[in-house]
Amino acid sequence: MTTESDIKNFLLVYNRRTGTLEERLSFGNDADAALARYRDLEREHRSDRSYDIVLVGADSIDSVMITHSNYFLKGEQDLEGYLQSMLDASGVSM
Repeated sequence: MTTESDIKNFLLVYNRRTGTLEERLSFGNDADAALARYRDLEREHRSDRSYDIVLVGADSIDSVMITHSNYFLKGEQDLEGYLQSMLDASGVSM
């Protein structure tokens, strides 16, 4: 079970226009620093609605890559292929 102290903070900056994840920042357990950077980025991109600024708390970046996979997929790679690669990497077979 994940406890509050196990939660790490990740900030994603995704450009919907280009379909690219421009930034992936890790703040560890420092929620205050993560929130401050989130506010700065929201202000910076306020007039450009093509950006998603997402602050996520999770036990690992791998969890974020599963729960927010649309930000990590590249080009023609589909969700099913991505999830299968994650299963393969973790040694899980289906």
